Amino acid sequence: MPALFYHLTQSPLENVVPMLLEKALATGWRVVLRAPSAGRLEWLDQRLWLGSDDGFLPHGIAGGPHDADQPILLTTGSDMPNGARCLMSIDGAEVSPQEARELERAWILFDGNDPAAVDHARGQWRALTAAAVPAQYWSEESGRWQKKAESQGAAG
Repeated sequence: MPALFYHLTQSPLENVVPMLLEKALATGWRVVLRAPSAGRLEWLDQRLWLGSDDGFLPHGIAGGPHDADQPILLTTGSDMPNGARCLMSIDGAEVSPQEARELERAWILFDGNDPAAVDHARGQWRALTAAAVPAQYWSEESGRWQKKAESQGAAG
């Protein structure tokens, strides 16, 4: 399934993550949200608990006794003990071509105001599409999300 790259330039990560997670849960998907550091997961965990009053995003940080029960599991690891069908990568957390192909959705969110994050996302795009993973690039430069590029993935 496609890897969806979200180039964040207008909206902060803490606004985009809940929007995508709500859509995934509404579809019936479980999600693993992967970050490169535990500190970043703790920061995001706090933001998710402080979300809108009309919405609740059931989630937990990996490493507890109920990981398999979590609809949304925040982790730095590569395993998916909650049976996730979607993976959300933030801050350059890795997404392998094999897992991207096996999932319903892989979201890769990156800070468009950080040149290093943009370069890393470009490398992820090249690696995934070279491994025949379909990908879409979404940008909010205009103030609303628009698909700017799409690749069916290179053959072979």
